[in-house]
Amino acid sequence: MSDLEGLTRNLIQKGYSEQQILERIVQEYQDFKDIDNSLAVKLAKAIFEECIKSDIRSVSEPFVKELLDINKANVSIGKQGVGCRGAGDFFVHKLITELSETDYKAFLSPTSLDDSGAVRMLDIKGFKDQPFELEDLIIVSKMEGIHSRLSDFPFICGFHVTRAALRDLYVKGAKPISIMIDSHLGDDADVGKLFDFIAGVSTISDLAKVPITAGSTLRIGGDMVIGNRLVGGISAIGICRRLLARRNIQVGDRILMSEGAGGGTITTTAIYSGNHEVVRETMNIKFLEACEIILNSDYINEIRAMCDVTNGGLRGDLYEINYEANCGVNIYEEKVRKLVNPIVLNMLEKVGVDYLGVSLDALLIYCSESVSAKIIADLERNNIKCNEIGYVDNSNQVFLTYTGKEKKKILPKFRESAYTKIKQEVGEDKPESLEKMEKSIERAAKEAVKKRQRIIEYIKKQN
Repeated sequence: MSDLEGLTRNLIQKGYSEQQILERIVQEYQDFKDIDNSLAVKLAKAIFEECIKSDIRSVSEPFVKELLDINKANVSIGKQGVGCRGAGDFFVHKLITELSETDYKAFLSPTSLDDSGAVRMLDIKGFKDQPFELEDLIIVSKMEGIHSRLSDFPFICGFHVTRAALRDLYVKGAKPISIMIDSHLGDDADVGKLFDFIAGVSTISDLAKVPITAGSTLRIGGDMVIGNRLVGGISAIGICRRLLARRNIQVGDRILMSEGAGGGTITTTAIYSGNHEVVRETMNIKFLEACEIILNSDYINEIRAMCDVTNGGLRGDLYEINYEANCGVNIYEEKVRKLVNPIVLNMLEKVGVDYLGVSLDALLIYCSESVSAKIIADLERNNIKCNEIGYVDNSNQVFLTYTGKEKKKILPKFRESAYTKIKQEVGEDKPESLEKMEKSIERAAKEAVKKRQRIIEYIKKQN
């Protein structure tokens, strides 16, 4: 994949001559496309011209310039670990959730850092006078991004991203009713790649009995990006009448976990470490089946919250859940370990990946002590392993008790467990300049809020 526009702007900023830039772009074209030199030169000149003309430094009108300009943090996404599901990512996402807040509040908003978001019908203008059956309905929504390293394996990519989106609806107590697809492919991607991706998505649609209702297919960057990358995401909608939100968790609740064999992350680890046979272990819908059993049970009202072990692994999820629920937890490591698929666990240990820091596709259930044994028995009757792994306390910490009663406080690392070779080379530790980086990022977020308000005021004046 080559971002020709980004490359051109970067070379202009560095002071390269027009001829040097054109030669570089031509080389990129000839690396990716089977075209002759004259066509490559013509395309390169068009890109250079567009980049020069679109440079906002030449814009004199203040409003337009502010509209198009970026309040830079001068910290890259990669350096901050955004998307890497660790402390660096959590820091940025808390700022994103604050920026997402407006005067029109959701019933479960992004600031909750929960698995999904939700609105109540009774909070929507025009629905307050509807019959009770409509009024107490809750609409739950989720957007799940494609795993970035599965671009070259579109079927498994579509399968896992769709399963993950439905997982996040189920854990809030919602019944999924709609799947929507957003797919973006590089200019050189084979059309068959799109079909293979949709086949993976529709496999979950068929197995979970949730229809695909809408979607969008675009090229990445239009004509400005070449290569065959696949990116995008799956959004899903569900409905419920009682929300199993993290804020419902109470001190004394028991924490159950179902078996986990992983999804997109474990698949990526398996493929890129040469353990391709492990991918087979991830091909199931046990998580979705477990949620169906629980949501249709007579003890659903005794379940406070559910979530899936994804972002930053169990270590990261427990940290985020504690933050929202204002509680602490004590977890028994040996019980957790026994619930990880042994083939997956063996692979992780072989390639040096901490299983507590990666997505396991396991279900976490926070419930009252009185129904713990019942849940475990019901799931096991349906061939789904489950066990009690700990309890909720008021410590506001995540404690892990190991065999031999050794108890340790654990925190998420700056990045999730490094589950590929390139991630291991990048590392998991926080940068030395972290405090300075965070101040710059916070400043950029505050400037974005101010910009939003100025644009809102401008538009209101026009009306």
